[in-house]
Amino acid sequence: MAKARRERVVRMSVEQPLWRALTGYRVLTMVYAVLLYVFTRDEFERPWVAVGYLAVMALWTLATLPRVANAAHCTKPFLGADLAVALVGILLTPLANFEARHIDGPTLPSIWTAGSVLAFAIKGGWRWAAFASSLVAAANLVERGTPSRDTLHNVLLVWVASIAIGYVVEVARASERTLARALEIEAATRERERLARDIHDSVLQVLAMVQRRGSALGGEAAELGRMAGEQEVALRTLVSSGLVPPSRAWEDASRGAVVRSVEVDEPDDATETGAVDLRVLLAPHAGARVSFAEPGAPVLLAPAAARELAAAVGAALDNVRRHAGDGAQAWLLVEDEPHEVIVTVRDDGPGIPEGRLAQAEGEGRLGVAQSIRGRLRDLGGSAELLSTPGQGTEVELKVPRGKA
Repeated sequence: MAKARRERVVRMSVEQPLWRALTGYRVLTMVYAVLLYVFTRDEFERPWVAVGYLAVMALWTLATLPRVANAAHCTKPFLGADLAVALVGILLTPLANFEARHIDGPTLPSIWTAGSVLAFAIKGGWRWAAFASSLVAAANLVERGTPSRDTLHNVLLVWVASIAIGYVVEVARASERTLARALEIEAATRERERLARDIHDSVLQVLAMVQRRGSALGGEAAELGRMAGEQEVALRTLVSSGLVPPSRAWEDASRGAVVRSVEVDEPDDATETGAVDLRVLLAPHAGARVSFAEPGAPVLLAPAAARELAAAVGAALDNVRRHAGDGAQAWLLVEDEPHEVIVTVRDDGPGIPEGRLAQAEGEGRLGVAQSIRGRLRDLGGSAELLSTPGQGTEVELKVPRGKA
């Protein structure tokens, strides 16, 4: 998952539009330099020098368009050769037009030269841009002999602009690296939370059951229950600390030790690309102490979303069985809205004392935090818990259809 997100960040890189813009800039400025010569060719004492250089520059520009398509193809040797073409054009200008030193006119490559400097800026940042623009400035000063105010102005403009662009590129790259790292951390955190939910719904519940039964039976079973309780506490501490490794081996091992409170066979048509009727997954929960109210039509969700929502409902009902008392009654209501699916689990138990959920989470008991709220958060939904001491508890689970 993290690798896929990193690849998306690379594809969405801010550099790519800059390379496309540079490609267009080089073509347009090459055409501009050629047209500039065509309209002023009568001013050149040696037009063949200008024609020869502009022909080489045009062929070089068109032949090297793939080189400025992205950073990988724009290598250091190419940058050096490209800058050399620009510098040669600047230094050849007085040879083609003797008056160029005195009239302060454009050089043979004209503004095409800036494309070479910008390539340095995008590829290597502001330091590379400063190096390339300094060489261009030196070539312009040599070509002019006695630099004029306009020459100094143009040189300074190219120098400042290229360094600024190079600095912006460096900042963008640093931001992308930070974003990629944040996405990796987010993906790892979500994977740990998902695995923690699986452990809570499986291994921890089994250990808690063994502890209770062992204590009730006494004798050697009591010792076994005590050991199971110690392991439960250790595993809860590990889960709540975020140190659970998101490995397939651990996941398979935990699922191999599962004794689910409700096991549901998926329908045959529950494929990863199809839809699953949520009612089929929730129906096995109905019983003497759980009343199930459902719509008359199928409640269709994506398979993964339906499974996660059903698991959250199972966790809520497990809490009712464990904490509401033996005689508690529960009601399970499914509502199929146009934009979301709402499942409500309500009981008539003693309710949850104020601050109990925060205390349980601090002790590593993550039933509500991970098995319920964590699952709904991963689906883009929400889980609201309302409880009044002495009046029961209500858990409302909402899953938006688009996000799910």
